[in-house]
This record gives sequence, structure tokens and C-alpha cells, in this order.
Amino acid sequence: MVTSEDTNAQARTARTRGRPRSFDRATALEKALMAFWEHGYEATSVSDLTRIMGIGAPSLYAAFGDKRTLFEEVVRVYADTHGAFGDRALAEEPTARAAVERTLREAAAEYTDPAHPYGCLVVHAATNCTSPEVEQLLRERRNAGIATVESRIRADVAAGRLPAGTDAVALARHTGAMIQGMSQQARDGASRAELEALAEIAMAIWPRG
Repeated sequence: MVTSEDTNAQARTARTRGRPRSFDRATALEKALMAFWEHGYEATSVSDLTRIMGIGAPSLYAAFGDKRTLFEEVVRVYADTHGAFGDRALAEEPTARAAVERTLREAAAEYTDPAHPYGCLVVHAATNCTSPEVEQLLRERRNAGIATVESRIRADVAAGRLPAGTDAVALARHTGAMIQGMSQQARDGASRAELEALAEIAMAIWPRG
């Protein structure tokens, strides 16, 4: 038998389920991205996030899960937006050399853009991090980028666009070190022109086909 109390409870549940969020999820996510980018994962607390995102803790947990789950989504969004220039270069340029040169040049511009925090989120967010899961997530992202560059270098060696004796592993890791180093240099105040000069020096060691 359905009582009036059951009916009222069902009505309240229906209203709750149908109630729209009182905030724009994409906007709140972008604000969280900027916070993690500026301060890193460890130094950004849940209370910081709720204040910056303009939502209460219950809304944050309901929309994004816990802090780590929110951060994982932030990293995916960053990789598809602010951090996508490297993947685009590798996909669009005809050679590994051209792709790396473009990546370093665009990193110099992106990492010093005053419209957002300086440097790279995937590099900086790991600073002083005590969460093994977050450290692994960011490490895997960085290593995946190096592996993609190595694969392109190997393909160019096989096609004769780079000398047969090219050390693909070392050259790819050199590229990764330059990108990560440029990120930190940008955080420390290096200008776009200064980072572009570093990129030119980095490309000088590349072997010619």
C-alpha cells in the first residue's frame, strides 16, 4: 500500500533529479584547471577549489567526484586544449625534426602566455606531490610524450630521413628534457624570446638526413 508519505518522498526525489545544476560545469572545470596549474596538485585544497570554482563541497563531489578524480579530468582537458600543441605538431608535420622544432617554438609561446599560469600543468602539478596515483598519472603522461617522439624518430631513421646511427632514445629524451626544462624556466621568469633561443640551440644537435 502506497502512503501519502511515500508519494511525497517520490515527488521530492523526482524534483531533485530533475533540478538543473546551479553552476556551469565547464566553467567550473576550467577554474579548477587554472588552480591546479598555478599551485600544483598538493597545494590546492578542496576548500581552495570550492572557493575558486564558486560551488559548495557537495556540488563539487556530486559533479566531479573527489579531488583526485577532478584532477584526472583536469589533466585530460588540459591535454586536449592548452597542452595539445605537441600532439598537433607530431600529427601535422612531415618529419620528427619539423615536429619537435615546432613543438619547442610553440612551447616557448604557450609557457609564457600571461593569459594563464606559466609553464606546463603536467610538469608543474607534480611538485611536492605525495599522492602516488597522481605522480604516476603525470609520469605516464610525460613518458608517453617522449615515447611518441621516439617512435617518430625511429620512423624517420627507417625512411632514411635521419642517419642510420641516430640514437632515437637519447634524442627523444633530450626533447622531453627541453620541454620540461622550458616549463620550469618559464615559471622562473624566462621570456618567450629567451625560450625560443633555447629551442634553437636544442635543434642544433639534431642530425641531418
